[in-house]
Amino acid sequence: MSAVISVNNLSKIYESGFQALKNVNLDINAGEIFALLGPNGAGKTTLISIICGIVNPSDGAVLADGHDIVRDYRKARSKIGLVPQEIATDAFESVWGSVSFSRGLFGKPRNDAYIEKVLRDLSLWDKKDSKIMMLSGGMKRRLMIAKALSHEPKILFLDEPTAGVDVELRRDMWEMVRKLREQGVTIILTTHYIEEAEEMADRVGIINHGEIVLVDEKTRLMQQLGRKQLTVHLAAPMAAIPAPLSNLPLTLADDGMALVYDYDANQERTGIEELLRTLNQHNIEFKDLHSRQSSLEDIFVDLVKNGVNREAMAS
Repeated sequence: MSAVISVNNLSKIYESGFQALKNVNLDINAGEIFALLGPNGAGKTTLISIICGIVNPSDGAVLADGHDIVRDYRKARSKIGLVPQEIATDAFESVWGSVSFSRGLFGKPRNDAYIEKVLRDLSLWDKKDSKIMMLSGGMKRRLMIAKALSHEPKILFLDEPTAGVDVELRRDMWEMVRKLREQGVTIILTTHYIEEAEEMADRVGIINHGEIVLVDEKTRLMQQLGRKQLTVHLAAPMAAIPAPLSNLPLTLADDGMALVYDYDANQERTGIEELLRTLNQHNIEFKDLHSRQSSLEDIFVDLVKNGVNREAMAS
């Protein structure tokens, strides 16, 4: 699959001496939804700002649809739409006027039919003549996306697209993003709602302390780094794990009313049979069993907290 964005050995050191990015290498494929995750201060905004031509890199190169973002700024920038986290619009402008003006900023000829399509796709058509000050927060967020799409970009950056919106609107926006991808737009999103990445992304990249920790397909990432837990709900509380069970990866939970067993679901022998057999042999009664697989959020927290063995991920 061809890369629509190619980042090579990108670094950024600010005048204060702070290094926000350290030799970042990243390829984003055409037509995918790519989720960029990282804690606050990890370098997400700096990376996006450099790719979008807002911040100058200290070293390295970035290509957007084959155009160098420094040497061929205008062509590179014309390929990119950016929806920033902060909503900034002219409160007294109309929805139609604001989106049309954004298109004109990129030198695109007037195209009322295209603007109408964008507004209809974003459920803004009935608000086309409304002043922006009259829109709800969710509608203003949709307007920011319309403005970013006004010049028909091939690449769309969404920085925290659903921050501060209700769950129903969030679901609507997820569906809208999928439709954009079906139309051939490459979507790169940053989000604090990790279920958003789990729900939508084809691939996930994790950045921490200015470095890309890993990039992988979401499903492969969850299979390879995901863990499963079996919770055994006991009939009577335990003060400590009995000696016959001490060699198993068990922890006590719920004030001694549950045993939690960690296992690798990809292994041929999970050890669950041995656990249940040992419980039966020693007359340890239980009321229920419950299993769960670690989510993308669990994996993200673990990677950021403990790091990752990159060689192991590559194997």
